[in-house]
Amino acid sequence: MSVSALRLVGLGLAVSVLATSLVACGSDDSGSGSGSGSAKKVALLLPESKTTRYEALDRPLFTEALKAACGDCQLIYSNADQDAAKQQQQAEAALTQGANVLVLDPVDGKAAAAVAASAKAQSVPVVAYDRFIENANYYVSFENEAVGKLQAQTLLDALKAAGKTSGNIAMINGSPTDPNAADFKKGAHSVLDSSGFKIAAEFDTPDWSPDKAQGWMEGQLSAIKNGLVGVYAANDGTAGGAIAALKGGGVKPLPPVTGQDSELAAIQRIIAGDQAMTIYKAVKPQAEAAAKGAVALANGGKPESTTDKNGVPSTILDPVAVTKDNIKDTVVKDNIYKVADICTASFAAACTAAGLSAN
Repeated sequence: MSVSALRLVGLGLAVSVLATSLVACGSDDSGSGSGSGSAKKVALLLPESKTTRYEALDRPLFTEALKAACGDCQLIYSNADQDAAKQQQQAEAALTQGANVLVLDPVDGKAAAAVAASAKAQSVPVVAYDRFIENANYYVSFENEAVGKLQAQTLLDALKAAGKTSGNIAMINGSPTDPNAADFKKGAHSVLDSSGFKIAAEFDTPDWSPDKAQGWMEGQLSAIKNGLVGVYAANDGTAGGAIAALKGGGVKPLPPVTGQDSELAAIQRIIAGDQAMTIYKAVKPQAEAAAKGAVALANGGKPESTTDKNGVPSTILDPVAVTKDNIKDTVVKDNIYKVADICTASFAAACTAAGLSAN
């Protein structure tokens, strides 16, 4: 991913703030189609906004990628706020508005299969975005088991660096309705189960809720606090909840905690030493592949793919582990965040100690 290309994020963010639920690409649209009557309508249906990447990155980057791939295509946008029933209603509304293709990141993978079936019954193809959907026409995501493996291995590396060879690990997994969460969990277990460390407690976090992750961690501390050496948290939101619980419970020093999504708050926690790592998933190439695939499908063609998953043509991208040592070479280099975004007054000293500066 080039630095210059990712500078579009800033422009995309401005677009997302001004966008209405129906955004016209290259036309003045009120929801009834373009003036020419030939413009394709592409619906982007994202799952929630608690995870900051969706509104901050996925939405604006997809908007830009769609404009680049199809100047007169129209974007119908919705966010389900972690409500599967609401997402189904949004999908039905998009179909009613004449969507030619759905790009769907499902709240609930199983429920989304019914949405896909309904769309396909109306000859509307479906792109499964980020999370797999059975019988979709195209799937764009990251190597999800590899995410779990990277998280777990980076956790073990941190424990080894600290001289730890045994002890308790708490596992805070993702939402049980998210098919990706099962892959993260499987990948993590494939590394941790034979590591010599004990998985002393494990939790599947409903709705990826940081509050529920924090509450669960608080409830576990009395039983596992003394032997706790590490926390596997499946994403940055649950990591933040776990770290709040550990601090509130007087755990010192904090054990290494994993994460995912490279949220700004997580990058700052890593700089401060509160979080060991996060996963960087370069959203721009994911959004570009999804937009290009959606346009191809809307025009009756086939999207370019690199592999397949369960018979669905797929483009699968590689995740990257981010620690204090490579923040500059990942999220800063790709212009996801500027050093000034990360190194606010509260983190200035930690940034200097980590060698992270604007120069």
